[in-house]
This record gives sequence, C-alpha cells and structure tokens, in this order.
Amino acid sequence: MTGTIPLCLSDCVNLEFLSLSENSFESVFPIWLGTLPKLQVLNLKANKFYGAIQGLSTISSPFLMLRIIDISNNNFSGQLSNQIFQSWNAMKYAFNGKLLVMEYLIDLAGIASYHFRYSIKLTIKGVKREYVKFLNIFTAIDLSCNNFEGQIPQSLQDLHGLEYLNLSSNRFTGHILPSLGNLKSLESLDLSQNNLSGQIPEQLLQLGFLAMFNVSFNHLDGRIPQGEQFNTFENNSYMGNPRLCGKPLSDECKYSKVSSTISPTSNDEYESLKPIDRIDWMVISIGLGSGLVIGVVIGNFVYARYDDLLLERFGI
Repeated sequence: MTGTIPLCLSDCVNLEFLSLSENSFESVFPIWLGTLPKLQVLNLKANKFYGAIQGLSTISSPFLMLRIIDISNNNFSGQLSNQIFQSWNAMKYAFNGKLLVMEYLIDLAGIASYHFRYSIKLTIKGVKREYVKFLNIFTAIDLSCNNFEGQIPQSLQDLHGLEYLNLSSNRFTGHILPSLGNLKSLESLDLSQNNLSGQIPEQLLQLGFLAMFNVSFNHLDGRIPQGEQFNTFENNSYMGNPRLCGKPLSDECKYSKVSSTISPTSNDEYESLKPIDRIDWMVISIGLGSGLVIGVVIGNFVYARYDDLLLERFGI
C-alpha cells in the first residue's frame, strides 16, 4: 500500500490494534493516531515515513493505552521531545491485571462467536519472529533504524512497565541515562550504533531481568559494570567502543593496572600510617632537615668570624 494513512481511521474509536508494516506508506508521523482512546498496538515498521515527530502538544494525553509501538526502518529524524513518553500510562506501571491473549471477539447475533487473535512480527532480543498470539502484559518500544538525534529523552525513565527497548541505528548523542536502571521490568536494551559517549552507568546492574544488552559501536569509555546480569553478556555487546575496558573484553582498565603494580617504598611501619599521619611526618622531617642545615651554616659562620676570641675566652 502507498500514499498516506487515511485520516478517517481517527473515527475508529474502538481500534485496539493497527499494523501497517512492510508497505510503502509515505508521510510524516500520523500524530492523530494518538487520539484513539483504546489503541494498544501500533506497527508502522518498514515504510517510508519521514521527518520529526511533532504536534504532541496539540493532543491532550496522546497514546494513553499504547503498549507496543514499532516504527523501525523508516526515515524519521530530528530530536525526540521529552513530551513524547509522558502520557504513555500503559507502560508506566508493572501489569497487575488479568493475563489475556490479545484478541477480538466476533459475535454473530448470538448464533455463533469467533475469537480473532492479533498477530505481529517483531524483532525481539535480536531475533525476528512472528507472534501469532501475545499477552496483554507485553510492552515494547522499537525506534531503531531511523535518523533520530540528540539526547535520549528523560521521560523514558517513567516507563516502569517497559520490557523491550530498541533505539539502535540512530544518531543519539549524550550519555546513557542512569535512570534507565529504574526500569526493573526491562528484559532487552539495544542502544547500539549511535553516538553515545561516557560510561555505562552502574545503575543498570539493577536490571535483574535483563537478558539482552547491546551498546556496540558508540563512543563509550571506562570500566564495564561487573556482576549480576552483566556477567552473562558477550564481547559483541561492547565491540566498536575502543575506550571500554574490563570483562568480558580482553583490555584491562589502566587504572586497575596501576593500582595493582604499586609496591611499598618504605618500611611496614610507614605503610601502616594513615595518609594524614604520613603528611604530618613529612612536615616534621622537612622542618628538622631545614633546622639542621641552618644550624650548620650559622655555626660555620660564627666559628670563622670569632675563632680567635673563642680560643682566648676558653684559654686554648
């Protein structure tokens, strides 16, 4: 299918599931879909959508029920406003309702009824597969393979029910948000092939369910966090960041090498002193040394000038 998404879909107030992936739709992001009060799944993957995502401020609380959005493999660009995730309430809390398969019940005037189950193709944890049925608990955001830029929006930190986040193959800059460590339900986090810099936050160690993690081909540096789920990730999660160090990479961190090669330079008693004690002894030593030098100089001066008087005084 080509062209634009028909605006008349905005009248479909009971629409829960909309998948238009792998077509040739060509337009800006259809922000008006955010007015659909029951929309839970939006899949616009692999089309020709373009431009920045704008106009969120014109809609009161857009995408309130949205739980799955896949707009990957398009030509979207520009910065993501901090507003974009603020009203996505369905992803803000861990699910505590009744687990159900997403489906639509077709009732033929009481004669018969049919259950039509929704299906969707998603790339989860690096594997593309078709979900012929999925539970209403599943939450996912896939913005990969576009041209988004700027910093990752802080409002992502509020989506505590989010399980899958893919921001790979864009132009995001800045640091990885330490607050992503608060997304305790997160199972997959892909930030690869961007322009992110700085260190990998230690706060990500709090993600106890994280099974897939990829930050390859960025500009990250420093020590890779150790422990918890991070002990399970392979080298390919970090490749393309030459300034990263620590396990599982073969490059040890330079500062750990320095600290491990420091050897005692004085006796055990001196080494046992606290830093403040060492400083005090250094001051005392300098003072004594200076006093000794000054005393010797003055003594030589006095002896040279008054040697005859001294000899006479003491009868030598």
